[in-house]
Amino acid sequence: TWRERMRAHSGASYVQLIVNEGGGAGASLEHSHAQLYALPFVPAAVARERERAGAYAERTAGSGLLSDVLVEEVRRGERLVAIDDEAALICPWASRSPFELRVVPRRESPRFEEDEGGAAMIRTALRLLAERFGAPPELNLWVRTAPRGAERFHWHVDIAPRLTVKAGFELGTGVDIDVYPPERAAADLRECLGD
Repeated sequence: TWRERMRAHSGASYVQLIVNEGGGAGASLEHSHAQLYALPFVPAAVARERERAGAYAERTAGSGLLSDVLVEEVRRGERLVAIDDEAALICPWASRSPFELRVVPRRESPRFEEDEGGAAMIRTALRLLAERFGAPPELNLWVRTAPRGAERFHWHVDIAPRLTVKAGFELGTGVDIDVYPPERAAADLRECLGD
């Protein structure tokens, strides 16, 4: 399994698992494929997330940042798509693109490769996207797991359907514009659950 393959690289500073679906997902192969990278460094985005999680735990006497976000998302329900015993599926606040999804385990666990949960919710996410668009959309999926040595982290899976193209503003500023509010995307996907 991918989790076993990730565990085999436990000495790497960071292990990145990705899935690309379709040529529009920026992949060199048009068919769905997964790749695993064992990196000798921690990418800046992962390092920032690790630092935010650690700082939040310090400020809140040990609370988990993503755990607290998940509690609030479930309470509000606006961006919640589905939930089961292991994980929740949400359209994140300030999504970077339409129908961006995040699978968040309900129990904080730093490393994807050391947790057996979440697979059913990943399948649900992909099924809902295919239902909503009449076929599986081109997309990127990546697992955000704890880098080596992280004291606080909460793994999650991000899924970004490739429905729009970044334009000059996004490329020039690094600020993404989501033309389809995550609350509306979540409502659309919840409707697909009822089918």
